[in-house]
Amino acid sequence: MSGLIGRKIGMTSIFDENGKNIPCTVIEAGPCVVTQVRTKGVDGYEALQLGFDDKNEKHSTKAALGHFAKAGTVAKKKVVEFQDFATEQKLGDLIDVSIFAEGEFVDVQGVSKGKGFQGVVKRHGFGGVGQATHGQHNRLRAPGSVGASSYPSRVFKGMRMAGRMGGDNVKVQNLRVLKVVAEKNLLVIKGCIPGCNNSYVIIQK
Repeated sequence: MSGLIGRKIGMTSIFDENGKNIPCTVIEAGPCVVTQVRTKGVDGYEALQLGFDDKNEKHSTKAALGHFAKAGTVAKKKVVEFQDFATEQKLGDLIDVSIFAEGEFVDVQGVSKGKGFQGVVKRHGFGGVGQATHGQHNRLRAPGSVGASSYPSRVFKGMRMAGRMGGDNVKVQNLRVLKVVAEKNLLVIKGCIPGCNNSYVIIQK
């Protein structure tokens, strides 16, 4: 599956030919360097390792510097493997947004925004007690009963309770590419994608 590593710039909106306002996300996609070519004979599978976003040399390990030097490039901050790449690439090749075309559909993966420790109403959509009768004066956003009786005398695994929310790997599928701005390495994709601005995303076609 062909793809690129990118950075989420932010959201905006554009008008289509019918005058409809379409919300969209702008992504700086690539250019990415092929930092390793995995083969079935050596690694047991075929894949391309791509690197994106230059990293300061003093913040890189000697092993990482040697690895990227084989591809003739500087150290990279983000490295991702793509299996079943559509075109054959060699070590050190540069891949840019030209692999995408306007109108095609892509999958975008990123890390969702972290929201900290949240209760069940925000995290799972519970309705709360809802100011009901029977003296419920301070139970508006409470989770309700979570346990059983003397058997099994424990809380079941997977019970929806309060906890840390967000910060998960999320993939949004079948997003349409509205524009490809090749000279600035930008993709304009319909809809929203996970993550905050300037966070890394993976675009797959």
